[in-house]
Amino acid sequence: MRVLMLSKACIVGIYQPKLEAIARRGVDLTVLVPPAWRDERGTQQLERIHTAGYRLRAIPIRFNGNFHLHHYPTLAREIAAAQPQIAHIDEEPYNLATWQALRLARGAGAKSLFFTWQNILRRYPPPFNWGERWVMRCADYALAGTDDAAAVLRRKGFGGPLRTIPQFGTSAALFRPAETAPSRPFTIGFIGRVVPEKGVHILLRAAAQLAGEWRLRLIGGGSSVDEMKALAGSLGIDHRAAFVSQLPSTELPAEYQKIDVLVLPSLTRPNWKEQFGRVLVEAMASGVAVIGSDSGAIPAVAGGAGRIVPEGDVAALARALRELRDDAVLRGQMVKAGRARFQAHFTHDSIAEATVEVYRELMDRSSVGASGG
Repeated sequence: MRVLMLSKACIVGIYQPKLEAIARRGVDLTVLVPPAWRDERGTQQLERIHTAGYRLRAIPIRFNGNFHLHHYPTLAREIAAAQPQIAHIDEEPYNLATWQALRLARGAGAKSLFFTWQNILRRYPPPFNWGERWVMRCADYALAGTDDAAAVLRRKGFGGPLRTIPQFGTSAALFRPAETAPSRPFTIGFIGRVVPEKGVHILLRAAAQLAGEWRLRLIGGGSSVDEMKALAGSLGIDHRAAFVSQLPSTELPAEYQKIDVLVLPSLTRPNWKEQFGRVLVEAMASGVAVIGSDSGAIPAVAGGAGRIVPEGDVAALARALRELRDDAVLRGQMVKAGRARFQAHFTHDSIAEATVEVYRELMDRSSVGASGG
């Protein structure tokens, strides 16, 4: 089957093994991406890392960095050249890129599906609500990253086939435990956007309550970096806290081997709650214990393999950090459970297999429609 995927997320190299895994399952796959994508962390350039078995094409983008209005001026030519049977639109239904791709896919006679992480029931103003309703009415299938996102899509009125599949898996070859036990102080890690809703200030205040030897590594860019550096200084822990700018995705596996626990202290906002938290999966794959707040999808992703604390609760997070630092046996049990959870639910192969099952279902529907016509 011929599949054309449109996905700005696939510029990230560590996400691309899923594409190779899809191609290994007999899919003639073309993936269209922008040359780069801009957000509050800076500019992420296309990383051509895992490209075996499929075509990865960078095409021009307009309104780069605008989540709702970005689109692709040459997309019509790309679809005409690829002649896909299925258009996999890896975007939210209220985005202009999704409207553009769906209209062109329908014109080319291709089946279509879109993806959503949106786990809060939000009502958008025109024209975004008009476009969202049109996509939900006309798309042949929808994928949701979590069950909460699937429930929101149903509440908004999507009545078509729907399946919960995380957007990407994690590579067991790239993210793996360190081969030897490191000699270092207990090291706490944060990897992600340094913005208010990610709760880095909660982590800094909790870490400041720890006695003894410990270190903190915070990796990522965002609007709050300078503020968080100043907070670390005011708490008297700036000599223990290392701030590292956003790194290429290929350098992240080594970063997990430098920490003993990964913390995701996200804070729910009126217009956002944690949609997945893939750093939890990467940490579990890497043999790192995880602590997360109870915001959004974090408890479901961590399952019984992680420690969950109430969001915004500095004292509870400090207690969890202290417990994991002081109890090596408990930490080892969490590491073992996390690695098993990753292998059972979050590999690229498992995500690819579920995705290709959806493609096959769409093709079967096409065959039934053709024979019945």
